[in-house]
Order: sequence, then C-alpha cells, then structure tokens
Amino acid sequence: MDRPPTPDMTPVERLTLAARDGYPLTVQRYVAVGAPRGHLIVAGATGVPQRFYRSFAEYAAAQGFTTLTLDYRGVGLSRPGSLKGFRMEYLDWAHHDLAAAVDLMSDPAVPLFMVGHSFGGHAFGVLPNHARVARFYTFATGAGWHGWMPRGERARVLLLWHALGPLVVRTFGYLAWSRLGMGEDLPLGVYRDWKRWCRFPRYFFDDPAMGHVAAQFAQVTTPIVAATALDDRWAPPASRDAFMAGYRGTPWQAVDIDPVQRGLGPIGHMGYFRPRAEPLWREALAWFGEHDGKTPTVGATSRS
Repeated sequence: MDRPPTPDMTPVERLTLAARDGYPLTVQRYVAVGAPRGHLIVAGATGVPQRFYRSFAEYAAAQGFTTLTLDYRGVGLSRPGSLKGFRMEYLDWAHHDLAAAVDLMSDPAVPLFMVGHSFGGHAFGVLPNHARVARFYTFATGAGWHGWMPRGERARVLLLWHALGPLVVRTFGYLAWSRLGMGEDLPLGVYRDWKRWCRFPRYFFDDPAMGHVAAQFAQVTTPIVAATALDDRWAPPASRDAFMAGYRGTPWQAVDIDPVQRGLGPIGHMGYFRPRAEPLWREALAWFGEHDGKTPTVGATSRS
C-alpha cells in the first residue's frame, strides 16, 4: 500500500553541491520516510527553479524515495550575482550539474532513479554517468521544433525566437524573461544553444555541429518511459517520438496521457508536477518500484 503523502514529516536538507567543474550548485534533498525504496533525482526543465518540483519531491519522499532537486547553474538558487557576462553552454547542465547530482545520490546498496521534465529528457542521453541510473521516467520531453506544435503555438514560438528574444538579449545581455513576467531569466549561452537546436525537426540530432550526440545517446541502456499529455503544445506526442528515437540503444515506452479522459484538468507543458497530477506521480513511482532488471518493450505505446 502507498504511504500517504505527509509533507510536514519530510526532512529537507539544503546543500551546496560542487558541479563536476567546481561550480557551486544549491540542491535540496528530501529524505525518505521509513525504509528507503530508492534514491531519486528530479532533472528539471529549462529555466524552471527547483521549488516548482517541491510537491512532487515531498510526495516521493513520503513513498520511500530520498529525492534530490537542484537548480542548474544560472537559475534559481544557483544563479550568480549577475547573468550579464555569465558564460556557459546549455549542456553544461547535463555534463557538469546533473552528473554531479548522480555522483551524490549513487549508492550501491540502493537503486537510483531519475524523473525528467522536458530538458531532463534531453540531458539524460549525454550524462557521463547515466549507467548508474536504474530507470528513467521523463515527462514533456520533445524535439522543440515549432513544426511539431499546433499552429497558434507555432506562431508564438517563432515570435519569441525571431523578434522578442533577440530584442531582450540585445538589451540585457541574457534572456531576461522576468522583465516581461514570463518566468526565470536564462543565461546567454542557454538561449543561443536552445534557439539554434529548435530550428531542427529532431533538435540537436539534426545539428551538423552536434554529430557526436547520436553516438552518446546510443550508449544508453537504461529503461525509459516518456510520458506526454495530449494537450502539451510544446511537446506533443509527435515531437516526443522524433526526439526519443535518438535513444536507439535502450527500451523506451511512450505513454500518451489524455487529461480529459483521466479527469486531471489541463496539463499542458508544466502541469505534470502540479498537485492535481498526483496520479501520474503514483504511476511513475510504481514503475520504479517494479525494478528487477527486466526491461519494457522497445517503442511500445500506451494511452492512459
């Protein structure tokens, strides 16, 4: 039987974690209630601070999973004093930041799992230590190309990339979204890489400068579930499938979530981690709990 979610009982530790290149990251570890069933890392989306994942982390800890959230460099509690002149590349979040989280949470006596959100599904394929993760469950991971999006969203995204974004970046030296009430600011390097890769139908797999990435993804053998809501306009199922094809060396299962049929309310690109999505959390944790060395069918699709 599932343990009831009891956030008030969940011990939370705030730590400073040195990324693999030494950059100081602020992370929070939610300690499992009772006997631990596993360790769990939340690999968040682009520009989404770790506080957004708190409800999920508390829930997972109440179910027996010691859970780590982190702010990637340049975001949230890991942001420097100023983003102007702050130098980094987008995939530093995977190569250095998320890799350090895997180092911290690895324990030969306890299985390690990871939940991704959007960018988290991109990052996993280039993690230098992905083999330590027993199972990976990602929500809202897609290829980012505007052509996969509904027509109205496509127009808004093109406006961002070709008009609004360049204007804001020229003015402030980074993507100052907070000045427009649009969310967390992003370092210049993240903006430039993200904009470039979103030009391609298969994201960085189609970028001539990123030819090495396909080989890295092919080395992943961790079982993966990639879940997408049918009302996710940024990463609809076709976008997910285009990107996830890069994980050609591992069994991965596509799950299409119908939020209307399930009575979850709108999910979109961000609702997977809001409290009303608890049934989705329960399913992900149950899949982790089934870990026994077996793998799901490659490319299988279910609709739930």
